[in-house]
Amino acid sequence: MKKLLVFVIIGFIAQLIDGSLGMAYGVTSTTLLLTFGIAPAVVSASVHLAEVATTAASGASHLKFGNVDREMVMKLIIPGSIGAFVGACFLSNLPGDLIKPYVSLFLLALGFYIIYRFLFLHSSQEQKQPQKLSKSQLIPLGLLAGFLDATGGGGWGPIATPVLLAKKGIEARKVVGTVDTSEFAVAVSATLGFFISLGWEDVNWFWVGTLMLGGLFAAPIAAWLVKIMPSHLLGVLVGGLIIFTNVRTLLHAWGIAENWYTPIYAIIVFGWAAAVWWAIRNHRKAPLSNDLAS
Repeated sequence: MKKLLVFVIIGFIAQLIDGSLGMAYGVTSTTLLLTFGIAPAVVSASVHLAEVATTAASGASHLKFGNVDREMVMKLIIPGSIGAFVGACFLSNLPGDLIKPYVSLFLLALGFYIIYRFLFLHSSQEQKQPQKLSKSQLIPLGLLAGFLDATGGGGWGPIATPVLLAKKGIEARKVVGTVDTSEFAVAVSATLGFFISLGWEDVNWFWVGTLMLGGLFAAPIAAWLVKIMPSHLLGVLVGGLIIFTNVRTLLHAWGIAENWYTPIYAIIVFGWAAAVWWAIRNHRKAPLSNDLAS
């Protein structure tokens, strides 16, 4: 019973973060399950099967609260599904650990840019002049994000969310909602790929059921938070999460001594908190500035 509650809580927290910030369900769940010494392919299969239910609930919730760009969802679904299916089928033969550090460096830079953009470049004018990614840009993004999601147990949100947020003119809540909604198709495709390559017998149904249960409770709460959260604050929160998760990946990949982890994480958290405070402060000053201007 104690183990059941722990896994449900993990599923709830993972989906709450994923549904409100557009990433981290796969990363959080996979990290937990790998600590039990289970093969990466089996862990990724179990997480993706759980995500079929949680992403469906999350997508429905985001649609209800108006957090989705339907046109962008349709452009991401097909390439993302193809990338996830291919990645799932060939997971055991892929050098995912060799690729991760390079991807993390790119995402780390994007994380800093996103915080900078939402703190200093964000304005209401951006929302009036959207510069969405074209179909030719969304296709390779979907393929890459879907592929890395299946091979690493989590990658759709961490790749797609920062890239879309870095494009000016797209509302932060629409980015989060769109990425979460399109992730349903990615999770289904990855799961089919795992079933073809591994079979049903390797899936741990206890993990799947408990992760699903926790995620289903969290999905509507996360979508509501995205709806009411100011766009610039949401952008800063997402940017900080991108920096934190990718620094963690790089520390492990580069073999940094563990006694450095705590001070490095403390510096990141302190800077992240300062950025959040600055975003809230700017938001409070904005109405006053508008009143003076009128």
